[in-house]
Amino acid sequence: MSSKVVITVIVLCLFVAVSVFAQQRGTPAEAKKMVEAAIAYIKANGQEKAYAEISNPKGRFVDRDLYVTVWDMTGTCLARGDNKPDSIGKNLINLKDADGKLFIKERTEMAKTKGSGWQDYKWRDPLTEKIEPKTFYFERYGDVIVGCGFYKP
Repeated sequence: MSSKVVITVIVLCLFVAVSVFAQQRGTPAEAKKMVEAAIAYIKANGQEKAYAEISNPKGRFVDRDLYVTVWDMTGTCLARGDNKPDSIGKNLINLKDADGKLFIKERTEMAKTKGSGWQDYKWRDPLTEKIEPKTFYFERYGDVIVGCGFYKP
């Protein structure tokens, strides 16, 4: 086999691998749609049932690297679907990302002043297990913040 053929095969394999990995990642539109679906589910089913479903890592609010979280306005985690049940019920207002950003505090302030929006920080990607840049979409619904983030490639 010639070196040109080998290089071509390697390049094609890398392209396929990158394409497959990209398909495993959620998009901004999918993150926003999940938040809207979670709020509709809360409205239709009440907080108790909805938070249980949101916190189910195999439930409807977890898809690849996307998962919904719910926070109260003081920074207490009420629900999350990323296999971190130990944080539910804890106030994490002083939690910092890898760069030292108080992202939960920032999020609650943004929710109080804007109601909804996009937030950037760094967090552990459940697919790679590495700290990655993440953008989080959130909407304030009553006295809670419902959000979902996607990891930037």
